[in-house]
Amino acid sequence: MSSILFNIENNVGIIRLNRPNVFNSFNKEMAKSMQSILDDCDENAEVRAIYIIGEGKAFCAGQDLQEVTDPDGPDLTSIVREHYNPIIERIRNIEKPVVAAVNGVAAGAGANIALACDICVATASASFIQAFSKIGLIPDSGGTFFLPRLVGFQRATALMMLGDKVGAQEAQEMGMIYKAFSDEEFAASSLKIAEKLAKMPTKGLGWTKRALNVSMISDLTTQLKTEEELQSAAGQTHDYNEGVAAFLEKRKPEFKGE
Repeated sequence: MSSILFNIENNVGIIRLNRPNVFNSFNKEMAKSMQSILDDCDENAEVRAIYIIGEGKAFCAGQDLQEVTDPDGPDLTSIVREHYNPIIERIRNIEKPVVAAVNGVAAGAGANIALACDICVATASASFIQAFSKIGLIPDSGGTFFLPRLVGFQRATALMMLGDKVGAQEAQEMGMIYKAFSDEEFAASSLKIAEKLAKMPTKGLGWTKRALNVSMISDLTTQLKTEEELQSAAGQTHDYNEGVAAFLEKRKPEFKGE
């Protein structure tokens, strides 16, 4: 059975992490499959938003430790360099919105993959754990980059060093995630976010994402120049013209992602 399930519905590329017997922890095959599916989402014009969720009780428990301890398995350097770093880079560089729907525990690399997504939501019973310190490792998968920017340096340091479990509601309150939904409404409400994004101006959303990526490392002058360039490009799109026309004609716009 495939470790990643994928289908397209309503222009949303739905990625389901599918190793529920090990809480969707990653091994080499799963990581490579995830990379390939993200590439397909990037290249396929039918996909205008991406939605990532776990099968079973967990979102993702991070790295499969059975693989790490296998004498014939990959070492930690290879796992970080070849498995996780390419996934994070793809999530950030695909100029389409990526929604993480955290349906259960998100630990270690699983938590940081979720936090690297453009919008992260969770079910009320979900939790986030920077579990690395518990086995003498450091946070990877972009954790040391994204978490301090989401919750602040002091809090991120504590969460990483102490390995505290953070519930979904607390994660929302500290700005770690966008929103926590009740367990009953989570599935429909989280997918609805991705479906809404898939109907919006895809190029404009993608360039918004590019501008946000640049903002992580740029000064004000560089950022203003980036906004100028991307705004100029956005003004040449079909969806910009459609949005303005719909506003003037007092009707609902019909965006094409072009």
